Amino acid sequence: MAKVTNAFATYSATANREDLSNTIYNIDPFDTPFISSIGRRNVSNRIFDWQTESLPAVDAANAKEEGFELSRSAATATVRVSNTTQISARDATVAGSQEASDPAGKRSEMAHQMALVSKALKRDMESILVSNQARVAGNDSGTARKTRGLEHWIATNITTGGTSYANAASETAALTDGSTSVALTETNFNDLLQTCYENGAEPKVVMVRPVIKRKISTFTGRTGTQLNVAKAEAVNTVDIYRSDFGDVKIVPSRWLRKRTISSKEVSAVFMLDPEYAAVAYFRPFQTTDIAKIGDADTKMILAEYGLEMRNEKAHGKMPDIASS
Repeated sequence: MAKVTNAFATYSATANREDLSNTIYNIDPFDTPFISSIGRRNVSNRIFDWQTESLPAVDAANAKEEGFELSRSAATATVRVSNTTQISARDATVAGSQEASDPAGKRSEMAHQMALVSKALKRDMESILVSNQARVAGNDSGTARKTRGLEHWIATNITTGGTSYANAASETAALTDGSTSVALTETNFNDLLQTCYENGAEPKVVMVRPVIKRKISTFTGRTGTQLNVAKAEAVNTVDIYRSDFGDVKIVPSRWLRKRTISSKEVSAVFMLDPEYAAVAYFRPFQTTDIAKIGDADTKMILAEYGLEMRNEKAHGKMPDIASS
């Protein structure tokens, strides 16, 4: 069909207003499953301490004769444990002209940028807290303090990692990654649960990389389960694993450390009791206006925090795990 003669079309128009949506679409993840599951407390020093203790060993020969004379036992001392807070920060700078503008989908460019960097800071903290990072005391000569991470802390309840794997020799030394991977099986999964149980731990949460979560969903213990499922649904997931040693919730995390061995994604599996870990804040999240040096404004958001591993024996770790 021909165009109407001399009809003025949009192709020639110069004054039509643009159509820009007021919605900004962003699917980058900013969940923090570890921070969200554990406790929180405020501390008053960059070095913060807590105490752990253990019951005296079981005495299976504890039988006394009638009228026995008491032989006094030594008292059980507590163990003082500590960690260091770490400073993490993000910032945003916006030119004065842009802040005076009317951007689509934003009331203020600075407010929008600060919302972005706030989420980015939380992701940084989550990754640091679950990492294999060793403790660094820091100094006035340019060395930043670093808090000791979850993967570095757990040393008691572990399964054997790949060849050459070794726990850190001290809180400031690096742990040694294995040079080979270990396949995750339902047997070694339950072996670690048993080890935790025998040492007094009762994990409530298993935190894994997404590829390991898929592997757990194929455990054969799933075969006896019966669910009412609609015709259009297919269910193949394990969110709660009921073991001989209690129920554990399977939680996927994008932020656990991963690496590659022989083209396989490798990471650690963590069995956690959230009651025995907390984020210690020396300075909770705070926003600061940075001094102007021209026609732009800068704001910084900062947190000073550390991992309080209230008792590392309450948790378990399977290092160097590949999904297959």
